[in-house]
Amino acid sequence: MWFLLIALLPLLGLAYVGWHIWVLLPLAGVWKGMIVAAGVACFLLLFLDLSGTLEKFPLAVSQVLYEVGTSSLIVLLYLVMAFLVLDVGRILHLVPSSWLYANWVTATALLGLLFTVFLCGHIHYKEKVRVPLNLQSSKHLHKDYTLVMASDLHLGFHNTRRDLSHWVDLMNAEHPDLILIAGDIIDISVQPLLEEDMAAEFRRLTAPVYACLGNHEYYSGEPRAQQFYREAGIRLLRDSCAAMGDLCIIGRDDRTNRHRMALPELMQQADTTKYCILLDHQPYALELAEQAGIDFQLSGHTHEGQIWPVSWITHTLYECAWGCHQRGQTRYYVSSGLGIWGGKFRIGTQSEYVVATIER
Repeated sequence: MWFLLIALLPLLGLAYVGWHIWVLLPLAGVWKGMIVAAGVACFLLLFLDLSGTLEKFPLAVSQVLYEVGTSSLIVLLYLVMAFLVLDVGRILHLVPSSWLYANWVTATALLGLLFTVFLCGHIHYKEKVRVPLNLQSSKHLHKDYTLVMASDLHLGFHNTRRDLSHWVDLMNAEHPDLILIAGDIIDISVQPLLEEDMAAEFRRLTAPVYACLGNHEYYSGEPRAQQFYREAGIRLLRDSCAAMGDLCIIGRDDRTNRHRMALPELMQQADTTKYCILLDHQPYALELAEQAGIDFQLSGHTHEGQIWPVSWITHTLYECAWGCHQRGQTRYYVSSGLGIWGGKFRIGTQSEYVVATIER
């Protein structure tokens, strides 16, 4: 029942916005019909994006279809909010009814406002934020370690090899001992990563790379994702552990796999005399890492909602939806992601990578 309601909400929003645009534009019916139909067509591309059909088109065409379809969902959300504000204002007699009917001034102001918001959101997305993080180890270390941490790259039809090349340069500039990626390297399809040979960009990284699976690796086809990881030189930790110097890196399979190993069982493989870092894509049940004696957990998945006001929802759903957190002696960082799903807009959130120093 709830799933059906959630699925219907975008369609109800589309009908609500379509009616408001129809009565707002002072144009002949044929022109208003064309504008509304174009908006509906852009929104319907979203279902094409999610169906896996994009792989059948040339890459350049698929990239445009993906950007338009996913961006239309965000535009729809902001149009619904804008018209709701105007409608409430009209009901409370704060907004004249004439503002909502055949009014070029309102239409132009609304268009200008949306253009400004989304232009700023796109520019903000392109700016990657470097987040410094200092971690103290109570366990013996022979040296200090510098780690670059990231999550949710969502490489594919929208985050391209050109984007990845810039991100690789940012990581290499830190001269890290290790690079950790907490899942969702791939967006919805491996095909664009193969066509653009993005594995070659990963091989430019100057430090060992360890990663866990995210839910999008399952959406894109988990066997193909694993093959790409191997070609890219990424060490996949799927319910397994790896030791590097004084560090023990533990990677959990994504909770999409309901049969993944329980954390206490997985910890039997770990060398707990070392500084233990857990990679777990989705930040649920954070108490498990504390109970298992994990020193630090890196997660992602939430994107911190990507845009306001969705960020309010994620902060309600998760114990920690973004940033630093602590339970007992266990430290956590939930990243809002280096990349993003869908349209390239960050409104009220940031795209980031973490540079962590583990000190003796």
